[in-house]
Amino acid sequence: MNILVDGPQGSGKSTQAAMLAFKLKVPHIQMGEILRNISLINDSKTVEVIKEAMNKGELVPLEINATLVNKRLRLNDCKNGFVLDGFPRNDQQLERLESKLDKVFYLKISDEEGIKRLLLRKRADDNEETIKQRLSIYHSQTEPVLEIFRQDGILEEIDGERSIEEIHTDILERVKQ
Repeated sequence: MNILVDGPQGSGKSTQAAMLAFKLKVPHIQMGEILRNISLINDSKTVEVIKEAMNKGELVPLEINATLVNKRLRLNDCKNGFVLDGFPRNDQQLERLESKLDKVFYLKISDEEGIKRLLLRKRADDNEETIKQRLSIYHSQTEPVLEIFRQDGILEEIDGERSIEEIHTDILERVKQ
């Protein structure tokens, strides 16, 4: 089963995606982690573009994101499914995604909760200004993609402001359906 766990920054999508992937015994493919591991990318121009976009709280250009994620999803460990988070972030990325998604879990939280959570994790690229910029991009570009998933009948909305365990149990119950 190919699953996307989506939600605004701070929603806990990576935590839930990792737990779900472990439970389903499939790889967790995290776009943010792929981008943060840019030392694995040989092209210095690409690395510079990624760093600049991330430091500004902007999306990495489509051709870079799509190439990296599709290359990862073609590996053998994904042949029986995967749990993806952080891609696709807009309709152009969705069009470039080579793998069909079977289910999308949307972790719904308020911006205030997301900001609070992100500031607590103290990551270098997390400051209030860049967080608000990323949330603005999420609302304008990623939320419209959720409507496509809703129309396809694969979107499951999840209350993301509950405990990690409650959310995980909810997702597992919906995977079984």
